[in-house]
Amino acid sequence: MTGVHLFFRTLLRTILSSLGPRIRPYDVARARFRVLPTDLDVFRHMNNGVYLSILDLGRLDLLRRGGIWPIFRERGWYPVVVSETISFRKSLTLWQRFTVESRILGYDDRAVYVEQRVVRNGEVYSRAFIRGRFLKRTGGVVTIPELLEAVPSPPADLVVPEWLLTWGADSGLPPSRAEAPSVW
Repeated sequence: MTGVHLFFRTLLRTILSSLGPRIRPYDVARARFRVLPTDLDVFRHMNNGVYLSILDLGRLDLLRRGGIWPIFRERGWYPVVVSETISFRKSLTLWQRFTVESRILGYDDRAVYVEQRVVRNGEVYSRAFIRGRFLKRTGGVVTIPELLEAVPSPPADLVVPEWLLTWGADSGLPPSRAEAPSVW
């Protein structure tokens, strides 16, 4: 049921993003949601995995309303999450409205960093940091120079915090074509 539910939420978000106000690529995108019965875990608050799925929709909204999505579609590029971390402050419960705020922080030599917040009534309930890359449908990875050639460069005041760059490097796994044995 959750998969079907997410399909309809994705479809709705795609429509709303198409109709919503345009933003610049490095602005904060705000997408509104409501906690639905299928979002709840056994403790009757929004499941931690659902947060990550909804954050995916927040990034979709950012890319679409920021004008980046058509550029990627034209080039045959698509986003993937390399790593992510999320912290929770307060629980969301059934029928509560909330907003996902998403903003591109910047780049390192291999990835894009995005900050996302789940906000209710102006208060941060959770915050996530995503390290992502873009892949080519024809195969291979979109390099940061290719990416920056296609989209506007970030404003000078957007800087990826040093701790986030360290986290990105430390949390990485070997490349997909390299060996990665599970040794405890």
